[in-house]
Amino acid sequence: MPSFDIVSEIEMHEVTNAVDQARRELGNRWDFKNVEADIELEGERVTLSAEQEFQLEQLRDMLRMAFAKRNIDTRALSEDGESKAGKLVKEHFTLKQGIETDMAKKIVKMIKDQKLKVQASIQGDKVRVTGKKRDDLQTAIAMLREADLDVPLQFNNFRD
Repeated sequence: MPSFDIVSEIEMHEVTNAVDQARRELGNRWDFKNVEADIELEGERVTLSAEQEFQLEQLRDMLRMAFAKRNIDTRALSEDGESKAGKLVKEHFTLKQGIETDMAKKIVKMIKDQKLKVQASIQGDKVRVTGKKRDDLQTAIAMLREADLDVPLQFNNFRD
């Protein structure tokens, strides 16, 4: 029986490259000369720090542009909030990987509401979709791509 998996993964190597690219751009920008600002990656957490709030917004835009250049979906960044440390304002982001249970249930419900001849089941942090016809699976993929979900989805492990 044909099947595929719906996952939400990001390549950490590409994230590292995107953060390095944003840091290089930070070093080249004239409006950040003699300003204490930085972009740090620690595990699955990205921290932006700057002296002013508007500089923090510019850092956020630089990071999102670097992610876009590396084909990393910016919806993988989950904002953890801001903090102040001395004269610096910091903003923390967590990289989301895997599909949470609530989102997985929502995806399964969306597939069932379409009345396609496929079955969707939650398996850990991914959703497996099986069906008799390849065309039904491709219809399910197209429907999920058009849906406006707040997590980046990838479709892999397509078996015929």
